Amino acid sequence: MGPKTTKVYETLRDRLATGRYAPGDKFPSERALVEELGIGRTALRQVLARLVSEGALEVRGRSSYRVPGAVSVKTPEGLEPWRIHGERDVYDNQWVKLQLWDVEPPGVERFEHHVVKLHHVAVTAVLDDQDRVLMMWRYRFVPQQWGWELPGGIVDDGEDPSDTAMREVVEETGWRPKAVEHVVTYQPMVGMVDSPHEIFVGHGAERVGSPTDLEEAGHIEWVPLADVPGLMARGELMGSGTLVALLHILASRGKQGRLTAAH
Repeated sequence: MGPKTTKVYETLRDRLATGRYAPGDKFPSERALVEELGIGRTALRQVLARLVSEGALEVRGRSSYRVPGAVSVKTPEGLEPWRIHGERDVYDNQWVKLQLWDVEPPGVERFEHHVVKLHHVAVTAVLDDQDRVLMMWRYRFVPQQWGWELPGGIVDDGEDPSDTAMREVVEETGWRPKAVEHVVTYQPMVGMVDSPHEIFVGHGAERVGSPTDLEEAGHIEWVPLADVPGLMARGELMGSGTLVALLHILASRGKQGRLTAAH
C-alpha cells in the first residue's frame, strides 16, 4: 500500500476499533467512502480486502460490507443472581489474594466459597504481512513444560490495558506493534478465580531492540498461523490468553473464507 492507501486503512481501522460502527451495522458504501476519503475505488478495495482478511469486516454481497459481531440469540430474562452476604481474607500478598465469600444461590442454603483474586492481565497477538504471529518459546515451571506463548503481562494501577499490551510486547520481544486493537475481555477460571484478561491483536511491528524483561524473555520467533492447529494438537500452546487470541484470529480467517466462497 502507498502512503494514501495506508492512511485510509488506518482511518477505517481506527473507526472500527473505537466502536464508531456497532456490531451488525452495514459499512458505508464504496461510493460514499471514495467521496469522503478522496481515494480511488481500486485502492479502496485493497483496503477493504485487507480489513476483511483481518476479520474487521464481513462481505455481505457485491461491494457490500458489514461490521461483524451481530448475534441472534436473546439474553435470558427472569433469572436471579447469587446473593453475596460478605467476604473475608484468608491470605493476601502482592501477587495473589485468597478469600472466602458467604454466598447464597437461588433456592440453596448459603455457604462459604473460595475466591482467588489475581491481577488484571493484557495479552497481545502481533501479526505481520506474511501471516505469522510473534511468539515466545518458554519454560513454565508449574506444569514443568516448554511451549509457545504470546507476550503479555500485568496491567499496572491506572494504566490503560492497551498501553500494557504495547509495553509488554516491547519488553518481552524487542518488537513494537504499530497499533493494537482490543478484541475481547474474559475470565480464565470464572467459577473461582477473578483475573480479567484483555486480548489484543496488532498488525505489523518494528524491531526496536532486544528484550529487556530477562525473566520473561525466551526464544522469540515469528510463527506461521498455519502451524497453530498443529502446535495446539501437540499441546505446545501455553496459557488461556494465547489460546483465546489465536483461536479468535483463526475463527475470523475461517469465517472470511466461508464468506468469500459464498460470494
